[in-house]
Amino acid sequence: MAKFGFGRWLRWCVVVGFSCLLLTGCAVNPSAGKTLRVATEPAFPPFEFQKQGGELQGFSIDLMNAIAVTANFKVDFQSLPFDGIIPALGAKTVDAAISSITITQERAKTISFSRPYFKAGLAIAIRADNQNITGFDSLKNKKIAVQLGTTGAEKAKSIPGVQIRSFDSAPLALQELTNGNVDAVINDAPVTLYAINTGNLQGIKIVQQLLTEEFYGIATAKNSPNLALINDGLDKVLKNGTYSQIYQKWFKAEPPSLPEKSPFENQSSTDAPKIFTSIGVILQAFPTLLQGALVTLQLTILSVVFGLIGGSLIGVVRLSRIAPVRWIARAYVDFFRGTPLLVQIFMIYFGFPAISQELGFTFTFDRLTAGVIALSLNNAAYTAEVVRAGIQSIETGQAEAAQSLGLSSVQTMIYVIFPQAFRRMIPPLGNDFISLLKDTSLVSVIGLEELLRKGQLIVADNYRAFEIYAGVAVVYLCLTLLFSQAFSLLEVWMNPAKRRRKYDT
Repeated sequence: MAKFGFGRWLRWCVVVGFSCLLLTGCAVNPSAGKTLRVATEPAFPPFEFQKQGGELQGFSIDLMNAIAVTANFKVDFQSLPFDGIIPALGAKTVDAAISSITITQERAKTISFSRPYFKAGLAIAIRADNQNITGFDSLKNKKIAVQLGTTGAEKAKSIPGVQIRSFDSAPLALQELTNGNVDAVINDAPVTLYAINTGNLQGIKIVQQLLTEEFYGIATAKNSPNLALINDGLDKVLKNGTYSQIYQKWFKAEPPSLPEKSPFENQSSTDAPKIFTSIGVILQAFPTLLQGALVTLQLTILSVVFGLIGGSLIGVVRLSRIAPVRWIARAYVDFFRGTPLLVQIFMIYFGFPAISQELGFTFTFDRLTAGVIALSLNNAAYTAEVVRAGIQSIETGQAEAAQSLGLSSVQTMIYVIFPQAFRRMIPPLGNDFISLLKDTSLVSVIGLEELLRKGQLIVADNYRAFEIYAGVAVVYLCLTLLFSQAFSLLEVWMNPAKRRRKYDT
């Protein structure tokens, strides 16, 4: 009996001891197996960019992976536009962000930063043949391209008389300079130098480096438990020599010394949004949004007029008896309906000027002109099919009767077929108009400050993404409802039967 009791007691000791070891192991490394969703914009070489196969690479990517290995967690990189990263952190749709985010006092009020992991600064890039710009003071009254939501954009605002063009990424801003549409680009010095040194950017030079002294940090939401984990891993990577190896790999130099803490570590967080505060933010932004709405209307009306004219001609040509002409019209429709409008905007605004320079002559587009051309060409393809279907819906007897009265084919189309067909085209043309009104938001990628771009610029300043984009949505909704009603009235006015019924009642 004593032996049995002793053996039972021994087994319990083993079980309890093993359990304590497991609990201790978990307590020592609570992050084991944890996966952090880390946002980045892979359009900022040499810090964050993609290989040809789509795999992420760069200094920041290598550093984050090294931190993850040291702190024993996994990384799930998620690609986001730079101006959407801070709102995503605030909404906690991502856990952290490493995207060459400069630590600033304003940003530190909204999010938390790790200790600095890179020392950087801004540089001025100009075309190689520009002899007029020699430094920051000579940028007065010039056209400057910047990346939306960056410290370069903030620095450009301090220049007297400057005309700022904001783009979604640094490569687009630098391409704007290459095409000769701006006088200079203010951007992070390492990125511009990398583009020049690798030969990816021709005809560009830097006239002034390190306008400011800045530090990049890894960003998290306020009071995030992941910040301590990331800082711990970053501390170890800096001390064990891994950071130095990564730095030398990408910059061929010894890394500078870095501060041990974020310069704005103790910034108080902004108050949680309240309903009255949110309404105030929207109301404050409305005058600026309405300015953008005017540009949106201008784009829409011009594009609809040109698209309707071009689409009507192409729709008629699609019914031609001459096969080669009919095939050309069909190829036009297939191309512009089969490729994304965003790609067409890039091709027209950035592509054609770049090709012209390769051919030895300079050719540039005004942003509004480029936007109208892209939207008109795209809209014409859809309008052509509406016109073709409308014409084919008219009975052939109408044309035969007109020709029997001595009208030519052109006169028959103008005076008999098209007026009847147009009434039937109004509903689908109204749908195309509403779609075009919303598609004008895509022109924001070339820096034209229409409704959406105005909203993005406001968000880049106050980081109140939900309120501002809600305001943008309300303005778009009001515009679409207004024009939907206008097309409904036009449809009644163009239809004699409906108009007579309306007057009878």
